[in-house]
Amino acid sequence: MQVIPGIDAQVIKQFAPNPGRKPLLPELSEQAQVALMCRMLFREGWNEHIAGHITYRLDNGTMLTNPWELAWDEVTASDILTLDESGTIIEGEWNVTPALGLHVQLHKLRPDVNVIIHNHARWSGLWANMHRVPPVYDQAGAYVDGPLPLYNEYDGTFEDEDKSLAAAKALGSAKWALLANHGSLVVGKDLRQAHLRVATLEWRSQRAYELELVGGGVPLTDEQVAEIALPDAHGFPFLWEAMARRELREDPGIID
Repeated sequence: MQVIPGIDAQVIKQFAPNPGRKPLLPELSEQAQVALMCRMLFREGWNEHIAGHITYRLDNGTMLTNPWELAWDEVTASDILTLDESGTIIEGEWNVTPALGLHVQLHKLRPDVNVIIHNHARWSGLWANMHRVPPVYDQAGAYVDGPLPLYNEYDGTFEDEDKSLAAAKALGSAKWALLANHGSLVVGKDLRQAHLRVATLEWRSQRAYELELVGGGVPLTDEQVAEIALPDAHGFPFLWEAMARRELREDPGIID
């Protein structure tokens, strides 16, 4: 039986016992995985110019992050910075976003969270600007369950420590949040889970907006969403790899 990090072994055993014809991905450094994550999420609509930041906390307590100067669709593995627990650069040649304090605060408050992602997202950003939470209308919008908080105390960007701490506390134990008049925030235990949460949030938000335009629809109940949302806890088999391969086909140099 194949072992895939981030996917429950019993899920693989039950649903995908065939090991496959070839490896799903080449061996990737942790820096390459973060660079791929930037490219994958850019394609999902988290692509507001050079806005946005990802941190990935490693087992040794250090963090990897994307550089401030580069757009997510041009980042490569060699651009990824290594930070200490306070957010100070210990390896890398670029600069970090001034809003990194949000990540530092959240990593301190949430030991269960190793990945934090913020950007001024396209579809979920619409709902953040409307100060509304999009309903869930279909299966692809229900792969992640639980509350979607709307943090509506927007007071500028997150350079200020008090503002970043307030936003971090407002997230509580949630998996994601809408930041009113600002953007979106997603956290996860690993890159695979965080990617699924971003993709689900954007799909959910787009479908809900489209249905608004045609007069609305019939949303799923919380109970229905909970039944569908098993991939969030157990891992969505092969999705992360498929989206990573798409980016590697477009630009094999991402992992250099």
